[in-house]
Amino acid sequence: MKRVPCLELLDSDAGTSDEINASLADLGRINRWFGGTRTTQRMIEQVATHAGDTSLSLLDVAAGSGYVPQKLQTLLATRQLRLDVTLLDRSPAHVRNGTRAVAGDVLALPFRDGSFDLVSCVLFVHHLSPEHVIAFVNEGVRVCRRAVLINDLIRHPVHLALVYAGLPLYRSRLTRHDAPASVRQAYTIAEMTDILRRTSAARVEITSHYLFRMGVMAWKA
Repeated sequence: MKRVPCLELLDSDAGTSDEINASLADLGRINRWFGGTRTTQRMIEQVATHAGDTSLSLLDVAAGSGYVPQKLQTLLATRQLRLDVTLLDRSPAHVRNGTRAVAGDVLALPFRDGSFDLVSCVLFVHHLSPEHVIAFVNEGVRVCRRAVLINDLIRHPVHLALVYAGLPLYRSRLTRHDAPASVRQAYTIAEMTDILRRTSAARVEITSHYLFRMGVMAWKA
């Protein structure tokens, strides 16, 4: 199945305020039901165990409503791990909560070197070309002290079929367009491995998770 890059409607805010809100809510449900939150949780816990940390600062980029990092704050607190979250999104209108948030460009993060323990993203990297994936990861490695965490889709024909079967679950027409488009332009694990070899990460670990999710840990030296 060949990768097919395309513009997703939510990326260009091609909808009313209500449609955008509904699409952001759809993304929250997708991450809650289909393994998105758990994938990032496992990576954060791995970093904490590796570093012996009980408190981590995290910059979540292309954060949208910030559902995943906010949910993780609650989940990780039960495991005695404190997560201090900052959200970054290109559009301030996407951030609809009281979490600390910044508007900025993911390819030129507006932070000093080593500002956060972790830089993370969820369902974002598939929007980027291979060259921009490299640029984003290099920026993330610069800004983080531990690792860049990528939680994204795996492109596969069965995954695409499941997305089409699930279209009635989505409340926004933006999501009904964007969900299949996301799978079509997602990367395979082999493609992501090849791309990340060209970044400044000291080492990269990629694992597959529930329902065609990949978890990427790009470690800083």
